[in-house]
Amino acid sequence: MDSFRYKDGTLYAEGVPVRKIVEDVGTPAYVYSRETFLDHYTKIDKAFAEVPHLICYSVKANSCLAVLAVLNEAGAGFDVVSGGELVRVQKIGGDMKQVVFAGVGKTDEELAQALRAGILMFNVESEAELENIDRIAGQLKADGEIREPARVALRVNPDVDPKTHAYITTGKKENKFGVDLERASRILQEAGRFPNVRVAGIHAHIGSQITEVKPYQESLGKVVKFIQEHRRKEVPIQYLNSGGGFGIWYQDRKAQPASKYAEVIVPLVKDSGCTLVLEPGRFISGNSGIMLTKIVYVKESAGKRFLIVDAGMNDLVRPSLYGAFHEIWPLDAEALPPTRGGGPAEGAAYTQSDIVGPICESGDFLAKDRALPKGLGRGDVLAVYSAGAYGYVMAGNYNTRPFLPEVMVRGDKHYVVNRRQTVEELLEREKVPQELL
Repeated sequence: MDSFRYKDGTLYAEGVPVRKIVEDVGTPAYVYSRETFLDHYTKIDKAFAEVPHLICYSVKANSCLAVLAVLNEAGAGFDVVSGGELVRVQKIGGDMKQVVFAGVGKTDEELAQALRAGILMFNVESEAELENIDRIAGQLKADGEIREPARVALRVNPDVDPKTHAYITTGKKENKFGVDLERASRILQEAGRFPNVRVAGIHAHIGSQITEVKPYQESLGKVVKFIQEHRRKEVPIQYLNSGGGFGIWYQDRKAQPASKYAEVIVPLVKDSGCTLVLEPGRFISGNSGIMLTKIVYVKESAGKRFLIVDAGMNDLVRPSLYGAFHEIWPLDAEALPPTRGGGPAEGAAYTQSDIVGPICESGDFLAKDRALPKGLGRGDVLAVYSAGAYGYVMAGNYNTRPFLPEVMVRGDKHYVVNRRQTVEELLEREKVPQELL
């Protein structure tokens, strides 16, 4: 599952005692395992080896340059959703022919930027976007900046409920993503209206943190049938992009291994005659990172026990935003965390606590009513698990709090790959013109 393990009662990241990282960079901080990133990537690659495929890691899950560089070295492509993410991929030497650009609101500047970079294709969300890409590609071609038509994958909405959180469901008809199959058919039949665009694929991402295979079977079954019908009409569809969304373990063990998803998806890809494009993010990065936070106060009030820590909702917003569960356990503990076969047992010394941050909001919490080893107090450090995806990338500077450092471990060594921001750096872009005073 990951390379964060307890040895002799203390937490290690691969071969490094996490306590050593705390001594080096302090808290709060993010810690990543290089070994785990590569292990999860390789598991997907092997699971889909029977069919031609391209794994485009979803940069939005964790966009740290060191993470991208490690995955690039392993052969990954990338799924970007902004011009800034594209620059990150360029900065680490990513192959632009293995980059797909997704998102419902790509600006003219971002479209031109990606066309000049020569990316593999855009995931197109609407007819209006298709028309805009055709217009911009035509301008760039006339100016001699590009030679080939823009390649796109038309995103379809198969109206399938993936049974996940409402905020990360994308494949139902009421969601803002993609077009229905009937409209998609009309667009393909009228593709000749767009001389500067080539529809090279069909895209069908239905959501995130999907822990069952049935939604993929249902959605891709519809999509493959759609592709076969249009192949008979001589529409040259080359790519089937199923997006990402494979779920991971946070609290329970419901998530499936990559091989289980492949059992359903691979036969459908074979029927489609297409090259499969996958856009995993969380599956690769989620359990590849932890966040470290230190207890600064213990408070008892109205029968409640609060552990007040130095990390807040601005550092990890998922519990506040989604009601998300993250396993939290001290660095030094005789028992393993509950998700690893340990934790509260009958007669054991555990107490229920809310783990809360320093932000001036009642929504600033990392966990509520969580059973933790008794005796935790000021100065003890906690590890917040499954924080490698949508942790740092969703962080902010609320309450003028600087961004945390990011650390990557390889074997028995650790490296600061993104240093802690200072308040001075946070403020340096601001100014107060004298004319305002």
